[in-house]
Amino acid sequence: MARIAVGGFQHETNTFAPQQATWEEFVRADAWPPLLRGPEMIEGVEGFNIPISGAVRRLAELGHEVVPLAWAAAAPASYVTADAYEKMWALFDEDLRKLGPFDAVYLDLHGAMVAENTEDGEGELLRRVRGVVGNDMPIVASLDYHANLTPEMAKLATALVGYRTYPHIDMAVTGKRAVELLDRLLKEKRPVYRAYRQLDFLIPLVWQCTFIEPAKAIFDLVGELEAGEKSHNQGIISVTHTPGFPPADIAQCGPALVVYGHDREAVEAAADKLAQTVKAQEKAFAGELLDADAAARRAIELSKKATKPIVLADVQDNPGAGGTSDTVGLLAALVRHKAKGAVIGMIVDEAAAKAAVETGEGNVMHRGIGAVVGYAGEQPVVADWRVVKVGDGKFTGTGPFYGGARFQIGPMALVTDEASGVSAVLASKRIQAADQEMFRHVGVEPSQVPILGLKSTVHFRADFQPIAETILVVQSPGAHITDPVEMPYKHLRKGIRLRPMGPVWNGA
Repeated sequence: MARIAVGGFQHETNTFAPQQATWEEFVRADAWPPLLRGPEMIEGVEGFNIPISGAVRRLAELGHEVVPLAWAAAAPASYVTADAYEKMWALFDEDLRKLGPFDAVYLDLHGAMVAENTEDGEGELLRRVRGVVGNDMPIVASLDYHANLTPEMAKLATALVGYRTYPHIDMAVTGKRAVELLDRLLKEKRPVYRAYRQLDFLIPLVWQCTFIEPAKAIFDLVGELEAGEKSHNQGIISVTHTPGFPPADIAQCGPALVVYGHDREAVEAAADKLAQTVKAQEKAFAGELLDADAAARRAIELSKKATKPIVLADVQDNPGAGGTSDTVGLLAALVRHKAKGAVIGMIVDEAAAKAAVETGEGNVMHRGIGAVVGYAGEQPVVADWRVVKVGDGKFTGTGPFYGGARFQIGPMALVTDEASGVSAVLASKRIQAADQEMFRHVGVEPSQVPILGLKSTVHFRADFQPIAETILVVQSPGAHITDPVEMPYKHLRKGIRLRPMGPVWNGA
């Protein structure tokens, strides 16, 4: 039995977003647990589809002693404040020094954290952890699919293990895989070789989905390289590919991969094969984007013959990528075109949600909704909104992505514009529209509406694609810019293409 220190610090940073990630954002609960420290962490993460949950459970099954440090996550936003970063590090630093000695460390990280005081949040964290535990102790970390996997991260960790699905339905599974690898390293005590590669083009999130090509085939290969090489005993023990998080203005932004094994030549060959496969598919990372009016018109036309909902993905206002979840471009278009029966969610407007609760079910409130932050100069959509149903925002997710998540997102309401017949789900806290329970909580059965607007880029597909007639991708105002060419970068490394087959970035 080994003593394994376990902790986590999760944030996906969109450096172009208007809201920062403060310490308060890490402390509070939303769909994921609040800040947890010490023994409360073990019970606090149970049942969630997050890496640390799978890791803790598997370590116990393997007979290891879990020594809980601290764990915290905040919703995607702009820079993590220096205050938040240093407060979280202070917890790690104290516990690593006080609770040791350890045999190894497992960390639940994202891989795309950018803080005010460091552009490589995870690399800096690993550097500091190494400063406490030394260079020889095994450190294995799980990473999000959208990690910007930096050279520093690869150098400082003994191994990095990433998700293989987008939508991320394998988060807890990835934590389990990471600690199984850690267990193997502790038992075998053999030298581990690493091969790290970066790709030279950015991939828009909307085309990174593993439900569709080319990402599906690429991640099939990731699994084959790892499982196939193991079965032939050729020395590969782990393969991770991270397609990257383009809305992060840092030098090491972009796709990368890392392969680990006991045979140096096999490791290098596997890394080359995977890198060449991704490069060969560069042209395939593309698809159709519609403006809000075109999407509304097409959805209305398609819905006339459809037997299932036409789903509109409002990808640029995805709170899961730093969006404010309150822009109204798509809502206004649906209202303009009188898309009767259409429902869009989640519009994060706490004041409107509270006003709906006060107005009461069945009554009408005349006011504007949305555009609270006022991104892109937008104004609220003013109408006579009938309050159909209200909720307290407390419910449990049931879909493949948010399954088991215990939501605490404040007052909610379903409101309908009397004139157009278009409805909106109002919420008080930012959360990605990726679980059908968000709609059921306010009386909407998603499979029964003609048109469904979702503020999400890809995660919605796990729960909503099975009930959709078709999915249209909408390019409406939002802080998560779909096309990296439109982002005002200042810090990228020179020579990287801003999109697949796109222009090369050679300086701001």
